Amino acid sequence: MLVSPEKIPEAVLVRPLRSAGVQAMFARIAPRYRLVNRLISLGQDAAWRREVIGRAALPPHARLLDIGSGTGDLAVEAVRACPDVTPVAADFTLAMMQAGRKNAGAATLRWAAADAARLPFVSGAFDAVVSGFLLRNTAALQEAITEQRRVLKKGGRLVCLDTTRPRRSFFSPLIWLHYHAVIPTLGRLITGDGQAYRYLTGTSENFLTAEAVAARLAAAGFKEVGYRRLMFGTLAIHWARK
Repeated sequence: MLVSPEKIPEAVLVRPLRSAGVQAMFARIAPRYRLVNRLISLGQDAAWRREVIGRAALPPHARLLDIGSGTGDLAVEAVRACPDVTPVAADFTLAMMQAGRKNAGAATLRWAAADAARLPFVSGAFDAVVSGFLLRNTAALQEAITEQRRVLKKGGRLVCLDTTRPRRSFFSPLIWLHYHAVIPTLGRLITGDGQAYRYLTGTSENFLTAEAVAARLAAAGFKEVGYRRLMFGTLAIHWARK
């Protein structure tokens, strides 16, 4: 059953397509997920979220979907920037959302358990769809992009923050060290789960280039596709319009 954002119950439950192993991994690190993100981003994650919401260009009384929301940080930023927004935070790991509901600013969010490749929302429901580090963890990437376009209104914006395969540069040895030593060590010390953060760095190193993600967005029918690299070329913010 497809629903509109205003009619979301306490949790819209659909059977996720991703493996139970990946869900279990995110569930294990959920309580300290935000703290680790703050540390491994060198404190830049808040600024990235502000840019994502700014590029969404939310109109008055907008309806926004934060897909792969995790602890709901992008949706919370949307409320901070636009208090009249209707924010939906959707993720496929219940433990992440349960952790997010305890955070400041999360009381106004509508939470939904959903798989990015088959969203339980009616077509044209949202003025904007945003995500942070969703695409590199999606088993069916093109289907997830197509679904995000489906639930957008005509003229609606997609904005996503994700890792991108970095180009070879003077900084390549430092990037390798950050991926293979700093991130797993911080993850192990703070969450007790170094393996989870080795998985996350692996998906980052092997994910598509920023150019390839932009091509996927264009192939799905999006217009005005663009991106900006961040963090020595290891991340990118992508944007597009339906």
